[in-house]
Amino acid sequence: MLAVASLSMSAMAQDDPTEKYSVSTNSFWSNWFIQTNVNWSAFYRSNDNLLSNPFYKFPMGTAVGDNDHNVVTSLGFSVAVGKWFTPGLGLRTKANALWLGKAFDSDVDKYLTLNEQVLFNLHNLIGGYDESRVWNCIPYFGGGIGIGLDSKDNTYVWSAGILNTFKISRKVALNLELGYMSYGQEMFNGNQAVGGIHFDKRENAFTVEVGATFNLGKGTWNKTPDVDAIKALSQGQIDALNAQLTDAQAENARLKDMLANQPKQTAPVETKTVTKVVAAPVSVFFNLGQAKVASKKDLQNVSELAKVAKENNSKIVVTGYADSKTGSANFNQKLSEKRANTVVNELVKMGVNRDDIEVVAAGGVATLSPINYNRRATVEIK
Repeated sequence: MLAVASLSMSAMAQDDPTEKYSVSTNSFWSNWFIQTNVNWSAFYRSNDNLLSNPFYKFPMGTAVGDNDHNVVTSLGFSVAVGKWFTPGLGLRTKANALWLGKAFDSDVDKYLTLNEQVLFNLHNLIGGYDESRVWNCIPYFGGGIGIGLDSKDNTYVWSAGILNTFKISRKVALNLELGYMSYGQEMFNGNQAVGGIHFDKRENAFTVEVGATFNLGKGTWNKTPDVDAIKALSQGQIDALNAQLTDAQAENARLKDMLANQPKQTAPVETKTVTKVVAAPVSVFFNLGQAKVASKKDLQNVSELAKVAKENNSKIVVTGYADSKTGSANFNQKLSEKRANTVVNELVKMGVNRDDIEVVAAGGVATLSPINYNRRATVEIK
């Protein structure tokens, strides 16, 4: 199962590393969960042979072997309450209830274990958080106490295992858990024989559990604002303003030179006023491989530009880009066109006539640095 998980996550690791872990910290009351499971356990001592057929006579509390080499199987249930502090790191408190005594022709012996366990979501830690992911592989380890409810014995317990969850909805997931617990020898009093068998060695247990996870309150994570996109937007506007300033200075110099060299005229010169709309290009940014606008805030500037264009009956040019470092040239060409058309659709919603919009797909480029600045579409008045 770990091998399959590693293969699955190796594909996800191809994403841009800047896109990983881009989530905001939630409040303390978010990302809590409750788990309920039924379990099957195989108990054996440190000198026993677990492979001596623990499935023999499957019913609860079946003993296999003789006094020196025996394995006990048992059915039980577990409940757990936990919280994810990040998409990859969580804690849970888990209680397991088991019945064993039937194996030795004695009264039912009831046992309870309480464990505090640390959870590691490998998919989120390696592949980055993805709300739509169905399968999550979650190793865990922890420790706690084991209590004999009938014998009143108790001891420490170490636990480890792999929890697999399969998402059904935002609130519910199915569980498949493989676990291991190691008990201190005090759990089964070494001086006391149960059914003629002395438990004087450390006890161990392998468990298989099936159940469900129920998410409480907010169970998802919000992505953080794309700081790089914000920086690129600001820098793009500054560059555009600088270019316009340079053009304006050159035009002023040309007009000044023209006036200085103009011959004197006796007749009055008719003065004409020409209005030219000049607006800085606006950038709309996208995440890696996506044609969905990363931040709706980018569209605020697009709305202002659309308003100016409508008031002056101006044409608009929308140019889509992709970064040339990821994806093939053909893929980037199509992606840049999709990004441009996404912005065109937003302009149409703002009241701009589609016939007044020119679409350009520039494909993959590396004109801006860092490279993820190129995952954008620009909007400018023609």
